[in-house]
Amino acid sequence: MTHSIRCISIDKQFKGDGIKTNALHDVNLCLEKGEFVAVVGPSGSGKSTLLSLLGTLDRPTGGQIIYGDKNANEMKGKEVADFRFENIGFIFQQFHLLPTLTSLENVMVPLFSRRVAYNKKERAEKLLELVGLQDKLNSLPSQLSGGQQQRVAIARAMVHEPHWLLADEPTGNLDSDTGEVIFELISQLNNEKGCGVVFVTHDPVLASRASRIIRMKDGGIISDTAGEGK
Repeated sequence: MTHSIRCISIDKQFKGDGIKTNALHDVNLCLEKGEFVAVVGPSGSGKSTLLSLLGTLDRPTGGQIIYGDKNANEMKGKEVADFRFENIGFIFQQFHLLPTLTSLENVMVPLFSRRVAYNKKERAEKLLELVGLQDKLNSLPSQLSGGQQQRVAIARAMVHEPHWLLADEPTGNLDSDTGEVIFELISQLNNEKGCGVVFVTHDPVLASRASRIIRMKDGGIISDTAGEGK
């Protein structure tokens, strides 16, 4: 199990057409179990890149990311996939639901190729009930509103009970009222399930309600302050 995450002197470069782009430079960060953290900053500041590194979707060019006592740099192949399954849940701005699958099936997607000790269908049903979609189990994404689709995505992210929930602009494609509902739902999961949350947002009001606000600019952290949350 892992609960804390430490980023030590993280650099991330992207190469294309012979040009190197420094997306992150000398990022040092420690995230503790159960924290509710907002990451803010202008476009191109490195927010989404940081989130992808925290979620082991990508690797840093330099530095180390330590999860509890595990060094991400030392994990390879299936070990990375297994670690991600056991520890990380993702919520994206674009939902990324499979259009030909029902809500229930979409929530079960992370479990399809996994052996688990619980009933997969029952776990997915309980989560859809938790997010208020118990009457939409058999609905396709095209039959759901944007807010409902994001709720399905949240249930999918939580189906394997991760220690960390990483959300990239989770309310960005939603109207303000629906975005408020989704934010409250993520806050509820943080409080009731105990999972840490790191969410990227351009909304300063939502960011202020986190327990901690990390501000980024030009690939680095320029401030790390307390928010109004717990």
